[in-house]
Parts: sequence; C-alpha cells; structure tokens
Amino acid sequence: MPIGNGNVESNIKLPEIKFTKLFINGEFVDAISGKTFETIDPRDGEVITNICEGEKEDVDLAVSAARQAFDNGPWPRLPGSERRRIMLKFADLIDQSVEEIAALDTIDAGKLYNMSKMEISGAAETIRYYAGAADKIHGSTLKMSRQLHGYTLREPIGVVGLIIPWNFPSLMFIMKISPALAAGCTMVVKPAEQTPLSALYYAHLAKLAGIPDGVLNVITGYGHSAGAAITSHMDIDKVSFTGSTEVGRLVMQAAAASNLKPVSLELGGKSPFIVFDDVDVDKICDLAILGCFFNKGEICVAGSRVFVQEGIYDKFIAKLLEKTKKLVVGDPFDPNVQQGPQADKNQYVKILSFIEKGKKEGATLLTGGKPCDRKGYYIEPTIFTDVADDMTIAKEEIFGPVMSVMKFKTVEEVIRRANATKYGLAAGIMTNDLNTMNTVSRSIRAGVIWVNCYFAFDRDLPYGGYKMSGFGRDMGMESLESYLQVKSVAMPIYNSPWL
Repeated sequence: MPIGNGNVESNIKLPEIKFTKLFINGEFVDAISGKTFETIDPRDGEVITNICEGEKEDVDLAVSAARQAFDNGPWPRLPGSERRRIMLKFADLIDQSVEEIAALDTIDAGKLYNMSKMEISGAAETIRYYAGAADKIHGSTLKMSRQLHGYTLREPIGVVGLIIPWNFPSLMFIMKISPALAAGCTMVVKPAEQTPLSALYYAHLAKLAGIPDGVLNVITGYGHSAGAAITSHMDIDKVSFTGSTEVGRLVMQAAAASNLKPVSLELGGKSPFIVFDDVDVDKICDLAILGCFFNKGEICVAGSRVFVQEGIYDKFIAKLLEKTKKLVVGDPFDPNVQQGPQADKNQYVKILSFIEKGKKEGATLLTGGKPCDRKGYYIEPTIFTDVADDMTIAKEEIFGPVMSVMKFKTVEEVIRRANATKYGLAAGIMTNDLNTMNTVSRSIRAGVIWVNCYFAFDRDLPYGGYKMSGFGRDMGMESLESYLQVKSVAMPIYNSPWL
C-alpha cells in the first residue's frame, strides 16, 4: 500500500485558530461552566486547541437568543429579497475564505485538503441556491366547495436545533442552516465535538454578512450534554439531526418526551453497489473504489456491500485488487494522497475491530486489513471477499475504508439480498440494460438510487433514507419545506357571483 509524504505541511500555511468560544447572540463567549475540551489532529493524534464546552445552561442562553430573534427580531419579517441579499453576501465571504476553512477541516477531520476546498466552494453555492428561494415562498389560493374564500400561508417553523456530524463538517453545516435561513427561522447549531473549528468560523462570517444577532448560534460540546439539551428543549420547534441510528433513536425519544417537536433524521446506511455483467469492468471498478473509499469510508452512503454478477466476478476482483493497491494513504495536505486519516481515535479503533470480526467470521481478506505504519489514525483500504450476508461486516455500518464483495446470479436474487438490511439510504446500480436498470431502481428500498454513477449529489436533489436510515430530506426544495409551517385561512364570502 503506497504511503504518502508525511512532511508536506511545511508547504501549506496551517491556519491560525481564531475562534474557540461559543457563539451566542452574535458574540463569542465562554461556556458558563468554564469547561473546555480538546480537539485533536487525526494526522498525529496531537491537540490542536481547547474549545469551550457548552452544556445545558449554554444551550438555554442560545435558545433564548434565538427565540428573541424569532419572536421580535427582523429576520423572519424581512422581505425574502433582503434575506437573499444577506445570504449571498455570506456565500461570497465563504468563497474568500475557502483555503483557510479547508485547512481547518483538514487538521480537524483528516479530510483531503484539495477535496475540502471543493466541498466548501460547493457549500457556498448551496447557500446561493437557497438564497434564491427566499423570496419565492408562498401559499396557495384554494377553490373551496362552499361560500368561503380560502388560502394557505407558508410560515417559518420557528427556532430550530441543528445537530451535524463530523465526517463533512462544512457541507453538513451549510446544508442544514441554508434552508432554515431562507425560510426565516432562527437556530442553534451543535457541530460534532470532533470537528468544531469550521462551524465557529462560519458563525464569524455570518456575523460579517449581516445576519442579525440571535439568528445563528453555535454551541460546541458533547452530544450527551449539549446535544441532549437541544433535542429535549421545550422552546425549540424542530430538530434536524445527521448521525448514527442509535443516537437518532434518542433524538426522537427526547423530542417526543418534551414538546413533540418534529424531527428530521439522516442516519446510518449499508448501501448496496450492484454490478451486472454487461458493464465495462475497468470503469465500474473505479466507481466501486470511489463508492466505498471516498472520504476514507466515512460517509453514510458508502457503497460498502458490492454485489458482482458471477459472469464477471473473477475479472472484477482482479481489477479491483490491482487498483486498490495503488491508492495512496497519507497526509491529507499532500495532493498525491487519496486517503487521509480516520477522523478520531475512537473511529479508528472501531474500524479495526470490524476488520477483526470479518476475519474471525470467515471472510477472506483480499487486501489491507491493518493500520498504516505511521503516526496518526491511518488504515489501509480493505477488501473482503467470500462475505456471507449474515456476517457482521455485511450487516453493520463500519464508517471506514472496508469493502465487502459478494457474488450473485440473478436480478431477483440481488434485489432480495440488497434489501435484506435494516438500512435504506442509497444504492448504486451498474448496468447497460434499460429494463434491468428500471426494475432494480424501483425495487431497492432506499432514498437515493445512483445508476451508472455514485455520489451524484446535487443541491437540487433531495437526500434522505428509508427504514432505519431515517426520514425527512436534506437538499432540494423538500428541505426548505421542512422548515415551514402550512397555515390555512378561511373566511366567508357573501353575495359572490361564483365560488
């Protein structure tokens, strides 16, 4: 397994850590308790800096600020065109800071620096997308069945709690806040404790852009304290959460036990990547590698269950092995590196434990399967063959660079096996046969189906899951609608010549 240069940081200007405090009501403030926690660089396991640890009392302050901003502040009452103008300025400020923010995500999450720059530029475009919708929120005039005039209003839902994961700290932050801002909501955001740096930087840019105080608040801290305080808060009107299925259950329970707030959940996945025997093996091998190993496998839609039709199985495995062995693992600032370190030590240990389970349960280790010989949380891209559907590595979300390859015979068989999972987030279908394409895409129980492509995300494409992968959608107009209430208004009409 090729190992990248470990000393490229000397060629990159590492960012100054400017923001480490909570952002409440337009100001950076210390946690009430005075507590801090360490954020760690996964490249070497060293401490980057100490971050203020928000808890319930800090969440209460942030929610109070957001409530004041919603009930009495200008943001929900601005013309949509004015919200659009401010959001566009926010996007421009992000564009001006791409390299600095990308470096923050690289040292905080182990993300490839060049990929982070692309991600952050895309995030700015997501803000512009929803900014364009801010002045196009409207209800309907209704044709009533009797002497009534009826219409609907679309109103912002109120104060929202947004809890984001550590694998895509910039993309997820912007994906959550953009439709909420466009709708006129105010919010309290909790970034993952592993990756708080870029969220605080975005809060700073939001202030510069002119987003009013109290509209966007950022509480850094742990899920069991700050996150739990958000999900159970009686004055938060909606929660949107991206993370594990296990924590998603807790979010639902807290929402139900408090004020029955609606929740949107984007949770775990174990996505099938289905390869039929009529494809270009070389091309689809590249897609399979991308589908499983992109972002070091730390992506909920990873195509980690690769089903290959028996007619090309041996050829596919040989080509997959050849290409995987050429992947370069190393420092994410190195432009030649294709896989950086796992986000933190806990995830690193968890992935290695799954690999050991795969070996013990009888799967064949084709390549990888161990840590890289260097400091930091680096793991070799790993492929197992001879994987049975009931093995742990075929059933559980690993969230790391581990692929399971399985052979199948017929369309009916692979549909049944692909659906034999508690998850339903995404699927990839690789075939040149239109009938197969249509049959399988309509048969797989998943929220996103990619045909002859993978990770074909777009800000106009709704994204979310079936089954235990959650409910609700991020991106697209469906996401904007989730931050709006529908209010129906009816009034009598008298002596009208028509209804």
